[in-house]
Amino acid sequence: MSVHVVGTRENLWAISKQYNVSIQSIISVNGLTSTALVPGLALYIPDNILPLRAYRIKAGDYPWKLAQAFNSNLTLMSAANPGIDLNHLRVGQIINIPANIFLEITTLGFLVPSAEQATLSILDSLSSQLTFLAVVNYSFTDKGFAFMETDDSAIITKCNQVNITPLLMIRNFTATGFSAELAGKVLGNSTYRQNLVTSIVNLTTNRGFGGVSLDLEFIPPANRKDFNLFLIELKKQLGRLMLQVNVHAKTADLPTNRIVGAYDYAAIGNAVDLMAVMTLDYGYPGGPPDPISPIGWVEQVINYALTKIGPGKMLIAMALYGYDKVVTSKETKGLSVLAAQNQAIVNGTSIQFDASAKSPWYRYWSGTNEHIVWFEDIRSYIEKYKLMDIYHLAGTTYWQISLPAPQNWEYVRNNIRVVKNRNN
Repeated sequence: MSVHVVGTRENLWAISKQYNVSIQSIISVNGLTSTALVPGLALYIPDNILPLRAYRIKAGDYPWKLAQAFNSNLTLMSAANPGIDLNHLRVGQIINIPANIFLEITTLGFLVPSAEQATLSILDSLSSQLTFLAVVNYSFTDKGFAFMETDDSAIITKCNQVNITPLLMIRNFTATGFSAELAGKVLGNSTYRQNLVTSIVNLTTNRGFGGVSLDLEFIPPANRKDFNLFLIELKKQLGRLMLQVNVHAKTADLPTNRIVGAYDYAAIGNAVDLMAVMTLDYGYPGGPPDPISPIGWVEQVINYALTKIGPGKMLIAMALYGYDKVVTSKETKGLSVLAAQNQAIVNGTSIQFDASAKSPWYRYWSGTNEHIVWFEDIRSYIEKYKLMDIYHLAGTTYWQISLPAPQNWEYVRNNIRVVKNRNN
């Protein structure tokens, strides 16, 4: 499938003729609410172009060997790499390979339970695009007893019906947000820590989950070793059930930092089945307008993490949202990537694309307030899937699947083979 960036005064009729696809199919794939367009809008075009694999050249690679390996041919490879002489490739160079062999990854979607029928409908629509569903529905007391917040039986049942492995997701989340105090109190007490392990395992097995997704944030750095001990014991008691852990992104070890200090990537990687690095919120709520997930930063995080953990255990995170910020006050409103895209169209605002960050953004005014919106689109998603391919990562997580992102899901459906039933 192709990507078309809308130019000045272009319309859907002309674009549909250019690619020989119907207007309605373009509208559907891109979640458009009308035929209106704005310059800079990236449209994902449902044509018959082969998927592109991203490949880093190694010593001993020859174009004809790569064509054979990816079930491609030299003519297609040459067309996919304009300006590159395939006969003079350099070690470390990245090239595109049109391929009939799809990228294979593990995917995990987060879901906060809400309206039941809408939730079940989402799971039906994404059944082929998800390996795991982490049900964001569990927390714990200050003595380490895990508890369920709302009945999620229907979600677990639906997951099993559509071949998605459900995971119990537990967080140190309270009425006031993530609690460093709660995490520190429980992890730092051997009795409370064991209570948490035992109660998580009991809930996981009794409710029919295929494993656990753990999201403990702002753990006090002083509890770094306690967290490692907790993970080791939790995995031991889970046995063959999945243990997946989410950690804040960093590009160096900062043991005293209040946000990332407690995460010992090497120890976590040794203890768990999958570790997801939260490569999002570079531009965070309340901060200045910045990209959600700039590609250079994501790659820096990957390169650091891979010095501590093997690629086969590593996931990176992808955002299905954007942030609309008032420039002067930094007041932040979250919105889905689809809502961000369509807001620009409704406002008649041209969309810009930051070539360095590989991220879309736009500016608009509401009264006297200047707003800047950073979000993700098909271009920024493709760049992140390329990194998964280049670095041979296990896959990705999505926060969260109730936020509409039709371009992403169409890309996964047509370009990626999602691994199912992954377990030890």
